[in-house]
Order: sequence, then structure tokens, then C-alpha cells
Amino acid sequence: MHFGFSYVGLIFLIMLMVPNIIWTKNQPVDYEKYVVNENKYLLLLERIGEVLVSCIVLIFSDFNIKSWSGWEWWLVGAFSLMILYEIYWARYFLSKRTMKDFYSSILGIPVAGATLPVAAYALLAVYGKNIILGIAVIILGVGHIGIHLMHKKEAEHDGGLNG
Repeated sequence: MHFGFSYVGLIFLIMLMVPNIIWTKNQPVDYEKYVVNENKYLLLLERIGEVLVSCIVLIFSDFNIKSWSGWEWWLVGAFSLMILYEIYWARYFLSKRTMKDFYSSILGIPVAGATLPVAAYALLAVYGKNIILGIAVIILGVGHIGIHLMHKKEAEHDGGLNG
């Protein structure tokens, strides 16, 4: 692992943050009623994971593009998942922005808005051979995906995914 700025990490963070910033003004109808029931342990893991992942991808140059060795397929996979994440958001923003739209799957990937970036960052950790990012992604994934699976289950139970 090598300390240094990662422009690839910055690109991934921009791809992650821009739709999330737009989402703050375009949340699904009734989303607030699910947030109040969030598991505090999962929320803590999510927040810790967000901070760790955001910092780690910027401070290790291991994520930058190297000469082609075949190992770069991990980066291609990670970037492909982030492109799919952007497609998920475009589809959401063009929809009626219901809970059903928000928790939709894409290509069979459940709760795509939560799962895709976590999976992309996991592949980025493999590409960079960076165990620290790998651990941070696990922490983030447990919290972030866990919270959204709970929201989805709760919305299914009360009929909130019918819209």
C-alpha cells in the first residue's frame, strides 16, 4: 500500500456524491417515516464506513491506473458497477420517486442504490490490493445495505412499495 493522492478514488467519490446530493432534494414520498426506525447500530456502522471509505480512497495511490497487467479487470468491474449506479439514479430521478422506485433492483441486483456502490468499492479494494479499504467497505456494507434492506422490508410490510 502506498500513500498518495488517488484521482481514481476522487472520480469514484464524485460519482457517488453527486446523485446523493441531488437526492436530498428528491427523496421518495414517505421516506421520512422509515428513517425514524433505523437501527442505531447499523447507522453507526454506516457512518463509520462512509468516513473511512471516503478518506481511504483518496489517500492511497494504489487505486490509480497502472500499466495493463490483467489485474486492471478489477478496476473495469468496479467502474462498470459505478456506471450501473449512475444508471440506477437516472432511472430513479426520471421516475415518480416512490419508495418502490428507490428500492428497485437493476439487473437483478437488490436495493441497487445501496448495493452497487458498496460492491464497486469492494472491487476497487481488490484492484488496489488494499486490505484497509476492504475492511472499511465491509463496515460500510453491513450498515448501509442493512439499513436499506430494513427500510425495504418495512415498506413492503405496510404497502409502501405499491406506489
